[in-house]
Amino acid sequence: MPQPAYTSSTQRVQTWLDGRALHIRFNNPARHNALSVDMWEAVPPLLALARDDDRVRLVVFSGEGGKAFVSGADISQFEDMRAARAAVAHYEAMAEATLTGIHDFPKPTLACIRGWCIGGGVNVAISCDIRLATTDSVFSIPAARLGLGYRYSAMKNLVDLVGPGVAKDLFFTARRIDGVEAQAVGLVTRACPPDGLEALLAEYASSIGENAPLTVMAGKAITREILKPSPDLDRELCASLIRGCFESEDYTEGRTAFMQKRKPVFTGR
Repeated sequence: MPQPAYTSSTQRVQTWLDGRALHIRFNNPARHNALSVDMWEAVPPLLALARDDDRVRLVVFSGEGGKAFVSGADISQFEDMRAARAAVAHYEAMAEATLTGIHDFPKPTLACIRGWCIGGGVNVAISCDIRLATTDSVFSIPAARLGLGYRYSAMKNLVDLVGPGVAKDLFFTARRIDGVEAQAVGLVTRACPPDGLEALLAEYASSIGENAPLTVMAGKAITREILKPSPDLDRELCASLIRGCFESEDYTEGRTAFMQKRKPVFTGR
């Protein structure tokens, strides 16, 4: 059963723990979950708590109301937050810190997308490891229609995920695509009919939550190293993470459970 998790700094970001999954839900349905400043700022402290919480094996991001994951930045704040040069710098640094925090979080992250996933919503989604979406969800990167600058990190995440050709298509045209095309071009991991999203999320949360956390986290960290330019590749880190898996109690439990033909119970030790 879902349990209360951590106290968020704003009511527009909700959290709860369901099994081994920490849920972080954007709760601004009146604006289709557009990200306001307080919503951006609420996420990093929650991730900091989840990082060291042994109860948490994965983090799931979603949007309240069923109509949107995140519809972009809250443009009602643009005049105040992005009009002046100093305000732009502050806003961009704040968003960058949040997206980097999601991208670099050591445990698996999953975006559960229903409805609109626009601009900043796409940035949140592609900062996650896995994206599940309904086939009728709508994706778009409208930066070229707004004349705003797009951060290097956000563009790199997009190119790394879908390749330069698709990235330029979506970015140059700012066109909207549905969940079916999003899966076809690699923007979404899995797409399903609207009534199947809850079951698909449960499948992923259960599988990830039950698997060996040290192995999963090592795989995530090594994947990140693989994507770095070769001069920056930390091979010793990769080797150390692998050794940590083989020397763990979980590896012993996994081998023992396999031999005994039972389901393993992993502890992250």
